[in-house]
Amino acid sequence: MCGIIGYTGSANAIPKMMKGLSVLEYRGYDSVGVAAQRKNGTEIVKCKGRIGALEEKLRDEPIEDSRCAIGHTRWATHGGPSDENAHPHRAGKVVLVHNGIIENYKELRSELLGKGAVFLSETDTEVAAALINDCYAAEREPVAAIRKAAARMRGAFAFAILFDGREGEVYVIRRGSPLILARGRDGFYLASDMTALLPFTREYCALKEDEIACLLPDGVSICPADGTRFPPEWKTTTMTPESAQKGGFAHFMLKEIHEQPAAVVKSVSPRVNSKGLPDFSADGINADFWRSVRHIQVVACGSAMHAGLLGQRLIEDYAKVPTTVHIASEYRYHPPVMSEGTLVVVISQSGETADSLAALRYAKEQGIPTLAIVNAVETTIAREADRRVYTYAGPEIAVATTKGYCTQASVLWMIALAMAHAAGRLTDEKAREAVNCLLRDVPAAMEQMLSREDRYRKAARGLINHEHVFYIGRGIDYALSMEAALKLKEISYIHCEAYAAGELKHGTISLVEAGTPVLAISTERDLFDKTESNIREVRSRGAQVTLICRSDIAVPSETADELISLPVSSNAATVFSALLAVQCIAYEAASLLGCDIDRPRNLAKSVTVE
Repeated sequence: MCGIIGYTGSANAIPKMMKGLSVLEYRGYDSVGVAAQRKNGTEIVKCKGRIGALEEKLRDEPIEDSRCAIGHTRWATHGGPSDENAHPHRAGKVVLVHNGIIENYKELRSELLGKGAVFLSETDTEVAAALINDCYAAEREPVAAIRKAAARMRGAFAFAILFDGREGEVYVIRRGSPLILARGRDGFYLASDMTALLPFTREYCALKEDEIACLLPDGVSICPADGTRFPPEWKTTTMTPESAQKGGFAHFMLKEIHEQPAAVVKSVSPRVNSKGLPDFSADGINADFWRSVRHIQVVACGSAMHAGLLGQRLIEDYAKVPTTVHIASEYRYHPPVMSEGTLVVVISQSGETADSLAALRYAKEQGIPTLAIVNAVETTIAREADRRVYTYAGPEIAVATTKGYCTQASVLWMIALAMAHAAGRLTDEKAREAVNCLLRDVPAAMEQMLSREDRYRKAARGLINHEHVFYIGRGIDYALSMEAALKLKEISYIHCEAYAAGELKHGTISLVEAGTPVLAISTERDLFDKTESNIREVRSRGAQVTLICRSDIAVPSETADELISLPVSSNAATVFSALLAVQCIAYEAASLLGCDIDRPRNLAKSVTVE
């Protein structure tokens, strides 16, 4: 979850560290630090807080003569945010930064204490530094020392390491946590993800599991276990520096909300053939594969899991294929029955989510086919899955996902159509019509919804003075309500829960009192009467109701205090419009409360630890 960056070359390293860290800060912002090689040794500057605090320290004591450095922005796991727990950490001749968790750090720490090691922090990372230093004292060669130490560590890690006396050399290794190498005009770089490298270069190489690499000012060597060395195979990303900037919007989240109409088209259009029919052949998936699937298990975390719930409804409705959705962190502890014809679908925006990756590996161990739905290319989940479908959402910088969820939903919708068409449950005409709805109606409806800021702000004002808020819905709207509730609480810190509207009377309605905000979603016309009866139940107990509803339903004035109407050009358009509306309500609530919208407290974008 932390962000790391490194550089070696001919230019001043510190400005590059600060630029990269400012981009990576969405991965964690509890503390920040850099380690820079200088003529008289490696200097570490670090502190609790955000990058601004480090900038102040460097203004007082500038570092202008370093050509090799590593940096880190932290999301705290072992040990709270503090100057002492901030990275980089030093142990003897080793200085390093780390993204991940060392699960057996306690036993390693005890062993190293017995050898005379002294620890200044509470972190597992300092233990890793001490272990590598201990191995370096024995091996006297960086690659051998790193490999020996890595063999002792359990867990996930990406390390960037400096060794005293090895001028201009940065060593890296990864297991479970992401790490990318890059080639620029004035040197070589490493980072947790590509967005941090875009200000400098677009040439990259994703480091593979357990690979060690050595970065020098004039080149990079990959060092596999057999003792050989070879240069990286450089690729060029399609991402641009502009794609990782705010583009005039107040927040990345708002920008990414506005990017959703185009993002839907980007995620859907590669899966449409010349006849306008759903077709995943460009992803290496043909109709025979879809026909072979008898049961789907969706595995994901957070918003990706909510997208899976939406996909479950669509796949079962269109293709009639039984689909279950599983929280990735629980999947291995009570794995569902896997019969012939089962397909495990793992959804992850980052492609590095630790629990989702573990579930993927478990499924593969059982010999079950796997399919990954990911945004980030060349990530671990994408590489290890048997098949992969990229969402093409582009960079998503805000911690709270919007277009990531939106494009996952788009891809799942297309999978449902492809499966139904392959099975003969959708005629060419109906399949073509459904695809056109996603390509035409959905972007148009979302653009229309983007112009209703005043309605969202008015709805948000009704929430911000309350401690508890409820979302309710039936059918697909219950799945939408779960994502809506998560969005509101993660960026505004207002406690919000989602309930199937029909379940209110089974206990939850006891929490409703005068003034309690309840937001109801109704995108399915056939279910409106049932949902309205639940609305009347909460209104009779004093609830303040905002109804997000299809515009073709005549809503009695006494049903809701506020009404947000949704376009009805197609069912898909209505669903995606409701999604955009709840995202905007959450954004406006957080804005009115003055919250740090792009970087909510205690959260990080990519969850690379279990």
